[in-house]
Amino acid sequence: MSAARPLTALRTLAVIAALPVLLTACGYGSKATDDGKQTAVAAGAKKLSADEVKIGYFPNLTHATALVGVQEGLFQKELGGTKIKASTFNAGPSEIEALNAGSIDIGWIGPSPSINGYTKSGGKNLRIIGGSASGGVKLVVNPTKIKSLDDLKGKKIATPQLGNTQDVAFLNWIADKGWKVDPQSGKGDVSVIRTDNKITPDAYKSGSIDGAWVPEPTASKLVADGAKVLLDESTLWPDKKFVITNIIVSQKFLKEHPDVVEAVLRGSVKTNAWINANPDKAKASANAALEKLAGKALPDKVIDPAWKSITFLDDPLASTLNTEAEHAVNAGLLEKPDLKGIYDLTLLNKVLKAAGKDEVDDAGLGAQ
Repeated sequence: MSAARPLTALRTLAVIAALPVLLTACGYGSKATDDGKQTAVAAGAKKLSADEVKIGYFPNLTHATALVGVQEGLFQKELGGTKIKASTFNAGPSEIEALNAGSIDIGWIGPSPSINGYTKSGGKNLRIIGGSASGGVKLVVNPTKIKSLDDLKGKKIATPQLGNTQDVAFLNWIADKGWKVDPQSGKGDVSVIRTDNKITPDAYKSGSIDGAWVPEPTASKLVADGAKVLLDESTLWPDKKFVITNIIVSQKFLKEHPDVVEAVLRGSVKTNAWINANPDKAKASANAALEKLAGKALPDKVIDPAWKSITFLDDPLASTLNTEAEHAVNAGLLEKPDLKGIYDLTLLNKVLKAAGKDEVDDAGLGAQ
């Protein structure tokens, strides 16, 4: 695959090929974990326009902005007397379902489910309001079975969930190789096995899969179990940057509570700044949050390489989303989708300007 054609086309192919299945597949309706996490509100703190804001994110290091922001109280400080209620999800489609149902108001999520959710609703249910992370996705394999990329043919490779960002990225990579895989069943020249990240390491150790295209820390967990990194997704993108985590909001909540959304974005910007200024402390904080969610912390041999592969940033890298849609059209995988309005970066740019930071661009896909 050329650097000029990143892992894009089938991310958006999920809009046409995977969405009908996503609505009925058991993974789409998987339950969120209600963390019961409500950060203590300081006595006398002024409440914003909502009593509570419900946020969602994954127990992944690629969502460390949310993990650390909640853990360190950085979001709550900006929200004052408005409480945070946090829930975690295992993959994007189930988080989109929760956003649509009103179970969460704001979420950290990958680009593919963001596109799916926006397109499926005819542009009515969500907006991307900020970025959070780039990178942190790897193809890791059993080195005794797979020694080169060409060896993937005929093998069983896991992705987190049908239609999620890594699933679609891998399908796109397969298509660029000239191999054929049915995007819904996962059957073809490579067997794409949709496996929850929590059980992927056990599936690898049992031999049920030969490798996985997964986010951190799952990738580094597999490496700790003997797998080898065969490909880092960032190497397939110009400048090695691609959005892996967006911040989305329901349009209803954005309209009714812009002050709350702005406060969460301030918390996100301050959290990213703290992470980048204090990488070791931030890594420890993220690990502490994961320990609370999963019952145990990640060992150094897992978290150290995983943390190094992720870049935390406020820019949603909107041009990468635009490129994904363009390449999908050029590849004949779908008619040109209408993504105009998927971004509303007004509040983020207000926050960035106030913090003395450069404003970010919506690549012409902003709401009017």
